[in-house]
Amino acid sequence: MGYQFNRFRLYLYYILCFLTGGALYLLARWFPKMWIWWIGNVCIMGKAEWVVVENQWGEIAIEYVNRKYYGGTISSVFSIDQLDDEDVACHKSYPDEILHYLHYFDHRYIRFICHPGIGKFLQNSFWRDPSWTSTRILKKGITRDVHNEREIIFGPNVIDIQEKSTLQLLTDEILHPFYIFQVFSIILWALDEYYYYAACIFIITATSVINTLIETKQTMHRLREMSKFVCDVRIFRNGLWRYVSSEELVPGDIFEISDPNLHVYPCDAVLLTGDCIVNESMLTGESVPVSKLPITDATLRMLDLTAANVRPEVSKHFLFCGTRIVRVRKAKSNGISDNNDDEGVALALVVRTGFNTTKGSLIRSMLFPKPNKFKFYRDSFRFIGVLALIAVIGFFISTINFIRMGVKYHIIIVRALDLITIVVPPALPTTMSIGTSFSLARLRKAQIFCISPARVNIGGKLNVMCFDKTGTLTEDGLDVLGVRCVDQPKNRFSNLHTSADTLSNINLNDPSLVIKSVRGSDFVPILYVMTTCHSLKLVNDELIGDPLDLKMFEFTKWLLEESGQSSSRPSSGAKISSSALTSSAQPATSMIRSGSIIPTVVRPPALNNFVSSFFKNTSYLELGIIRTFEFVSSLRRMSVLVKRLRSPTMEVYVKGAPEVMREICRPDTIPDDYDELLNYYTHHGFRVIACASKSFNNLNWVKAQKIKREQVEQDLQFLGIIIFENKLKTGTPPVIENLMRAKVRQIMCTGDNVLTAVSVSRECGLVNKNTKTYIPRFTEGSSVTPRAEIVWENLDDPKDLLNSKTLKPLTQRESNYFNEYPLLDAPKYDLAVTGDVFRWMVDFADETALFTMLIKGQIFARMSPDEKHELVEKLQLMGYCVGFCGDGANDCGALKAADVGLSLSEAEASVAAPFTSRTMDIGCVIEVIIEGRAALVTSFSCFKFMALYSIIQFTTVSLLYSFDSNLGNLQFLYIDLFLILPIAILMGRTEPYPRIYPKRPTASLVSLKVLTSLIGQVLIQSGFQFFVYFLIRKQPWYTPPNIDPDGNNIASYENTTLFLLSCYQYILIAAVFSVGPPYRKSMFSNVPFILSTIFLTFLTSFILFFPTSLMQQIFELVIIENYFKLWILFIATLDFIVSWLMEKYVFGRIAQCIGILVNGKVKVQKKLYKKVQSEL
Repeated sequence: MGYQFNRFRLYLYYILCFLTGGALYLLARWFPKMWIWWIGNVCIMGKAEWVVVENQWGEIAIEYVNRKYYGGTISSVFSIDQLDDEDVACHKSYPDEILHYLHYFDHRYIRFICHPGIGKFLQNSFWRDPSWTSTRILKKGITRDVHNEREIIFGPNVIDIQEKSTLQLLTDEILHPFYIFQVFSIILWALDEYYYYAACIFIITATSVINTLIETKQTMHRLREMSKFVCDVRIFRNGLWRYVSSEELVPGDIFEISDPNLHVYPCDAVLLTGDCIVNESMLTGESVPVSKLPITDATLRMLDLTAANVRPEVSKHFLFCGTRIVRVRKAKSNGISDNNDDEGVALALVVRTGFNTTKGSLIRSMLFPKPNKFKFYRDSFRFIGVLALIAVIGFFISTINFIRMGVKYHIIIVRALDLITIVVPPALPTTMSIGTSFSLARLRKAQIFCISPARVNIGGKLNVMCFDKTGTLTEDGLDVLGVRCVDQPKNRFSNLHTSADTLSNINLNDPSLVIKSVRGSDFVPILYVMTTCHSLKLVNDELIGDPLDLKMFEFTKWLLEESGQSSSRPSSGAKISSSALTSSAQPATSMIRSGSIIPTVVRPPALNNFVSSFFKNTSYLELGIIRTFEFVSSLRRMSVLVKRLRSPTMEVYVKGAPEVMREICRPDTIPDDYDELLNYYTHHGFRVIACASKSFNNLNWVKAQKIKREQVEQDLQFLGIIIFENKLKTGTPPVIENLMRAKVRQIMCTGDNVLTAVSVSRECGLVNKNTKTYIPRFTEGSSVTPRAEIVWENLDDPKDLLNSKTLKPLTQRESNYFNEYPLLDAPKYDLAVTGDVFRWMVDFADETALFTMLIKGQIFARMSPDEKHELVEKLQLMGYCVGFCGDGANDCGALKAADVGLSLSEAEASVAAPFTSRTMDIGCVIEVIIEGRAALVTSFSCFKFMALYSIIQFTTVSLLYSFDSNLGNLQFLYIDLFLILPIAILMGRTEPYPRIYPKRPTASLVSLKVLTSLIGQVLIQSGFQFFVYFLIRKQPWYTPPNIDPDGNNIASYENTTLFLLSCYQYILIAAVFSVGPPYRKSMFSNVPFILSTIFLTFLTSFILFFPTSLMQQIFELVIIENYFKLWILFIATLDFIVSWLMEKYVFGRIAQCIGILVNGKVKVQKKLYKKVQSEL
């Protein structure tokens, strides 16, 4: 919303801030809505002096509106892409007049500009020039005037994080409510002459602030160094080529990417001419270099900068900011030139700059992460509020009592306020993070690194774990198991060929051999598919590309040569020199005929049966790749046009998913056992790629560049299948089994084939082999059709179906597609959901079916990165605490969205995940969960311990306040520094239990179990103190203290007794709250903690039984009878026994009984997924 300042209230606010000593400023800082309400008047956006921005998580930011001279037209600032549907008409009807001034603000490094006609601030990162429709026009670049206008709109092209000054960081840190409370406590203790502890807390606080300050400065500096990148680029502007700083780039600029000095792309761009290979691992985690091709006019018109992700059709032309250049090839001359200056260079068009780029978005996600709303942290602050309420009640009771006794007012104020610091201890937040700190240290030893410590506790609540398949559950690469070709005479598949040598018996001296048909057992065409139909590139004499393509090409043992590169094959480290290839490489140059260019040539190796004794004849088998139709995810195939030397024909070779290849092949070429063999391999977890070919007569190079893909990929001859095996990692099955025993739901989320995914899931145990698995398919329509029809079939029995509306099984007798059926009684079954069906279910299905799919879905296959991300969010909406484990490739969105993201990738993209494992198997998931549960239980233990410490001391002080006494400063110091601090630190050191217990620890501090324990222990400890307090007063040797209204009145029988008993209570309550199995090991395994409690118990007993005169003087103790000392020890022992027994055996049962009384015998399910499960 837009606001203007209410000047009167603003000046009044400044005056009140001064009069209250800054207290009003602190309140306004902590509660910004109060400040907005007080000094702001709502106004229209066009006249706003400042705006209030609220994001989806309820976070509020106040941004001041800037005004800058512009002088351009409105259409040059705003495009249709930036507008909502209802605003388009208003924008078009508004006159395209001169916009003299821009009204804008920057929020989290994104600029918003006010549209004068619509009256809204629009995000300029969505801007797209409407003239971006023709690459020929774009190559002309922009003028200097246009550049100057766009520089005002978009600012400099640099991702430069504004580092806060040391003073700003210090101010932000010390003005946090926690530190303000600590400062208040230190001042109060100093006024009460409690200098020792005040000094200690001051030193600890100052050290913590300085460490945080240094760490924040270093982190921000590292992030700034990582994100900021400036270089010189060669641009075409005003009709001239020139070098400028990359900071001056604006959308619409044309720059040369073939410049040898350019190694990293400084902006988001689309490739216009030439081709390149880039490494995108920094952004996507994809370790495989990606090939980029020039964009076409049709694809350029599909460019959508408002989408969260670049469309797959556009991504193969899109150059992401921050990606490294592996290789660039300049545009080849074809006799046509748009201008004389760009001849033979690779060009790109700037589309986004600065923080609007994909890299900028990643940096912003790191700077402004999703806020942590873990229940434990919310409850802890609520509980602190309850403690504060107890403190306020104690404050008023003590004040009234002191007034009644005639105590001086300044003493009353100091002591009453001191009670607040007792009930709400300033060290409470620090001690709560102790368990997390120990868990982080243990995770680091296990080579698991965490950039978000708050996520450790959340790991203890995980109840769903999503796994990527390839590289996570299975080995990273695929190996070729073999090839099965079509035996044409039999119209069946041949036997498995495990070597390329068995695929052909070629007589190289027979020039009549052409690739028209498969003759008998001659299966050479499928070999040619494997050698040519791929996206491999040769960089520095080394093949790079998709691992599947690499394995396939390696299987053939052939050689690949690109223009200007030596020949290479991946299976051999030896490279063939240029001189050795002279005779065989010569024909490659002769392939430039009538304007044709062969950029890539493949040939058989110089050994084995492919080559005759006459070396020169190998030229007959050189295959030139004329044109490549890249793999498109929607088509799920790729193809190449290939010309063999001295052959009158040109061939097309196609490979892709078997289910789509069947549609584009001639039916008479499909073998009879196609379905049988395909089902066998896919059901057993193998990856299958189908191959096909077709011959073209009278197709020259120029026609080949113009022919449409649809013409090429039709009426093909089916050749056979290539079978790849993807082995499970050795550590996968035991981890899956452990998670199963722990009742952590596991989901496979992969981009692979659904049948392969089911097979791998069954093999590793993620899905029970005996459980029915239903797979969906569309019978009518598609994922974008609202009224599409989907049938869910049992993988092992296609006649066994699910009701498409409820997703519940139908009776076998009545399973067909058209009628209504009675349902079976809750049988066990799982769903294997494909990406297109998931998309339809999310967009069009009713809630019942969608929720059932999310509950029963164990496998989600053919999922895009966006769909993986959305699946995680949908599971979270169901109430699950979701973890995602992936190898970083295409999983960044899901890793960031998950409650706990665990990356197995060491690539820079792993910064998107809170956890990164250097060990490349899913065993790290077990470590994160057991450490998370241990840390969560430890946090609870420490919180309960600190709460009881507060209440015990509150009880002690309140009893002493009743007759104007108190604990002495050194008594406070002994308790706070020598007892509480070491115990609180060491009790969190207990290691996690090695096995995962099926039931998760609670994350709610206000649960019945926790509250019953806390209230029960408060009553026990307070009860024993009251008992001792009255017991000491009934002793025959007891004498009442002499009260001096102006003195401290420390030394008394009550003080000595309560001090000594409370010391025992602090120690015993730590032992009682030191939770052991099933989430942590026994406290006896924590040797430092046991030794410290034993030592402190003996030390306290020594003070009780054998106090030296120095001790009596320091602690201001009075001498009590020996038998009563034994009474104190006996009462302390009894206190421990009662507390331990009640904690272990009684309080839990009391909580259950209360729960039954309040909610009844049937437990009310609050989580959505539990409600759906109960209905199923």
